[in-house]
Amino acid sequence: MDKTLSQLEDAADNLLRRSKSYIPHLARLCLISTFLDDAIRMWFQWTDQADYVNVTWRCGAFVANMFVLWNMVAQLVGCGMVLIRKMVPLAVGLLFAVIVIQVSSHSAWAVPALPLP
Repeated sequence: MDKTLSQLEDAADNLLRRSKSYIPHLARLCLISTFLDDAIRMWFQWTDQADYVNVTWRCGAFVANMFVLWNMVAQLVGCGMVLIRKMVPLAVGLLFAVIVIQVSSHSAWAVPALPLP
């Protein structure tokens, strides 16, 4: 029993030593995966996204397309900056700005407040 446990511990230590350099990169990729997914989805559903913004805001096709472009580029740039570890606080601020702007653009602020008991 002790020998088996010791072998398992040694195997786990070897695995951790070999994967130690990859784990931070994988963790960053997991953290930004939602933004990356959203940016890629915007590319493939460009017309739908721009039409939604145009209908919701009644802002015209040009403004709607510029809004979708800004969202997509901001997310891709922010994700890239986080992955390569360049100006990470700025990248996080950029991604946070994308969240705030997307929430406001999708009329989430218009949800009526719940009545207090």
